[in-house]
Amino acid sequence: MSIIKSVTTLTTSVPLPAPVGFSSRTVTRREYTLVRITTEQGVSGIGFCYPGHAAAELSTIAVRDLLGPLLVGEDCADIERLWNRMYQEALLHGRTGSVMRALSAIDIALWDAKAREAGLPLHKLLGGHADRVPAYASGGYYLDGKGPDGLARELAGYVEAGFTAVKMKIGRLDHRGELDRLAAAREAVGPDTLLMLDANNAFSDLPTALRAVRAWERFDPYFVEEPFSPDDITNHARLAARVDVPIATGEIEAGRWRTRELLEQGGAIILQQDAAVCGGISELQKIAHTASSYGVTLCPHWFHDVHAPVAGAFSNVRFVEYFPHNDVFNFGDLVDRQLVVDGGELVLHDAPGLGFSFEEDAVARFAHTDWTAAELRD
Repeated sequence: MSIIKSVTTLTTSVPLPAPVGFSSRTVTRREYTLVRITTEQGVSGIGFCYPGHAAAELSTIAVRDLLGPLLVGEDCADIERLWNRMYQEALLHGRTGSVMRALSAIDIALWDAKAREAGLPLHKLLGGHADRVPAYASGGYYLDGKGPDGLARELAGYVEAGFTAVKMKIGRLDHRGELDRLAAAREAVGPDTLLMLDANNAFSDLPTALRAVRAWERFDPYFVEEPFSPDDITNHARLAARVDVPIATGEIEAGRWRTRELLEQGGAIILQQDAAVCGGISELQKIAHTASSYGVTLCPHWFHDVHAPVAGAFSNVRFVEYFPHNDVFNFGDLVDRQLVVDGGELVLHDAPGLGFSFEEDAVARFAHTDWTAAELRD
C-alpha cells in the first residue's frame, strides 16, 4: 500500500505575451490549478487543470476543501474507488465545470503517482502500443494586425516544421472575412495538409451555421470544431447530418454519460474530451473505449503532455492537439520540460509517470498563494 499523506494545491495566473482572440472572446492570461499528492512512502504525483482565464481559485478551493480531504489516509493505488468517492461528494457542487476540473486534476496526480511508484512512463502503465503519436499544430488565433497574410505565414511555418495537420480559429469575422482567411490558409498549407477549423461556439442557430459551414466546404476542412454551445447537442447533430464536413466537439464535456448522449444523437464523429476537464485520465479511458465501440475517433484537447500518453495507449486516438508557441498556451512556463516534437509527432518519454515536474521558481512567480494542504476530515 501507498498511503496518501497530503494533497496540496495552488492557483497560478500566467500572462500571455499579447491578447489572443477566439470567435467570441479575447484572453490576456491563463489561470491554472496545480495539485501535488504525496504519499507516506515518499512518492509524489502532480496534476493540473485550466479552469479558465479568471477565477481559477474556484477549482483550487474544490481541491483543498471538498475533494482533497477525502484522499488523505487512503491508498493511492485505489484510483477507481477514490474517483467514485470524489464524484459522489461533488454531486451538489458541480458535476461539470470548476469542480469536475478539480476532480480531474486530482485524478491526473493519482495516475502520475501510480506510474512513478511502478517506475513506468504513463503510457506504458496504461497499456501503451506506441512510442510516438501524431500531433496537429494548433494556432491561427485572431491577433491585432495579423490578417490573412499573417495567418498564412503562421500555418505555412507549421507545415515546414513537419506537421501534416494544422488548426485555425474561425467564426469571429463576417462571412466574407472568414472566406478570405480560409483561402489564404488553404493556399499556404497546400492541398494535402489537413486543415481543422475551431469555431469556439460561434453559432446559436442552425441556418447561420449551415450557411457558413457549406461555404467553408470548398476549402476541404478536416473538421469543424464546436460550432454551437457544448450543451446544444441537438444542433450539433442537425448540422452534422446536413454538411459534408465532420463535426468535432467535446473539449469541455464532462463524463461518460454526456459523451454517450452526444454519440447516440450523432452530434460528432470526432471527440475532443480533455483529461483535465472530463474527470481525469480515469474518465478519459472510459470515454475512449465508449467512442471506440461507436467507431468514433478521439482527438484530445489541450495539455499534450497528458494526452500523448493516452494516445500511446488507446488505438482510436487519431491526433493530439499541440501548441507550437507559448503565446496562446503557456502551461509550459510552469514545468521543467515538455515532450519533444519530431516531424509532426510527439515522442513519448521513458521517465516514470508524466515525465515532468513543476518548475518551482516559476510556480512561485505566478502563484496567487503558497501551496496549501487539504486537511483530513473526522
